[in-house]
Amino acid sequence: MRLNILITASEAVPFAKEGGLADVVGALPKYLEARGHDVRVVMPRYYKVDRERYQLRQLPGVLVVPMGIIGNMYCGVYQGIMPGSNVPIYFLEHEDFYGRDSLYERDNQGYLDNDNRFIFLSKASLELCKMLQFPPDLVHAHDWHTAAVPVLMNTWYRHDHHLAQAASLLTIHNMQHQGSFYEGAMDVLGIGWHHFTFLELEMDNQVNLLKGGIYHATMLNTVSEGYAREIQTAEYGWGLEGVVRQRSETLSGILNGVDYHEWNPEEDRFLPANFSARDMGGKGVCKRELQRSLGLPEREDVPLIGMVSRLVKQKGIDVLAQALPRLLELDIQLVLLGAGEPWAHFYFGGVAADRPDRFACRIGYDNSLAHRIEAGCDFFLMPSAFEPCGLNQMYSMRYGTLPIVRATGGLDDSVQNFNAAERTGDGFKFWNPDAGALFDTVGWAVHTWYHDPEGIAALRQNAMAKRFTWENAAEKYERLYLEGIKRKLGEEKLRQAMAERTPAREKASREKNEGYQPQA
Repeated sequence: MRLNILITASEAVPFAKEGGLADVVGALPKYLEARGHDVRVVMPRYYKVDRERYQLRQLPGVLVVPMGIIGNMYCGVYQGIMPGSNVPIYFLEHEDFYGRDSLYERDNQGYLDNDNRFIFLSKASLELCKMLQFPPDLVHAHDWHTAAVPVLMNTWYRHDHHLAQAASLLTIHNMQHQGSFYEGAMDVLGIGWHHFTFLELEMDNQVNLLKGGIYHATMLNTVSEGYAREIQTAEYGWGLEGVVRQRSETLSGILNGVDYHEWNPEEDRFLPANFSARDMGGKGVCKRELQRSLGLPEREDVPLIGMVSRLVKQKGIDVLAQALPRLLELDIQLVLLGAGEPWAHFYFGGVAADRPDRFACRIGYDNSLAHRIEAGCDFFLMPSAFEPCGLNQMYSMRYGTLPIVRATGGLDDSVQNFNAAERTGDGFKFWNPDAGALFDTVGWAVHTWYHDPEGIAALRQNAMAKRFTWENAAEKYERLYLEGIKRKLGEEKLRQAMAERTPAREKASREKNEGYQPQA
């Protein structure tokens, strides 16, 4: 069954990225297209989205976006193609909202007009369907930035002939960030103040866009089954656990996939030597090169532990800081790459200066170095306070770099704990989010490295054989889309709607979109 799917989000690889959201939006549409669906993506055109580099083409006319009390606003629309596919992606050009160097904030402070910026994105995404004459069967929104989409579909657009029958799916990538703004945002939404209630959009006397999206979306999902369970608890729900529990029958978890074209030790262009599960010789070369490039002693006989992370509390950086003095008493080497909270820059930079024999730190992000850390290390550390999905543990497994993780969310779902007796598992897990548990589990992994090399070899083979594919994730999303459409229309109406969609009608619909030209 061929579906019309609109995906709207604030970021997508390779155009603009702040987190894992961009990886999902950059990958999922291509795999949905491969399953035969007509998929369109829409996002803002930030300054960093270069029109020439991505060969973007402006569509004729302007898009009119009703912004409630503000009145009508306007934007240009540029069309491109998602790399490696025929999936069209549309960029909303609005200088005042998106002509900025960063996506969401400046100096760690969110832009004061983020409410208007992303209400605009949500409304413009739906107006774009009308401009393109593209009636979606389902609109897939992501996180708080487009959580207003299902709210608008159930209110402002509920009688619109392009959108009235469309179902909605809201994917929650991070429950901590909710899009909470002053109550005047209701006048910009323009849907009526009777929706500003504790059941829908109101929370702590503010407009909470994520809460509204959770209430109104046809279906909900998160990026792992574990996180879907966790956000229904007070510890991880960030005040919205009750709303999620009320919608639990519509909630599911789908683990993200990995782009194995990019993360593949057999072909990785960033590595000084390639390797595979059959021939691990190149991994030793990668380890020595990594040690040399970071100023660590070149030792084959020491376990090298890597970490690539945002340096924020969510990632367990505070717990690592508490455990680090004891960790460096072990005969190990530790490599850290990342940026985030200023205190972390100073602290970890200072430790690196004091202990250059055992600890190396690079502040910032370097994609080449990230690949070399994944390949050259023996272990990869992820002590997250919470982790909706996580990708680095999946990358690490592919490179035979054994993950040491806190068992939360997607980390718990994707990593199997080592069983020394049966030689099963692919990593090491701990449960308590504290320095003692972190130290003990790193100690366990290091002890295994020194005293059970056969166990480490078995773990590496297990890890490198494991796959987390986008093909599998796309199949699960397809089933979720169909369930949402069935909920929206009812099974009989769904059959009628699909029967009316003849190949000729589908072709005519696509030809109405003057800006779309399939990739040769």
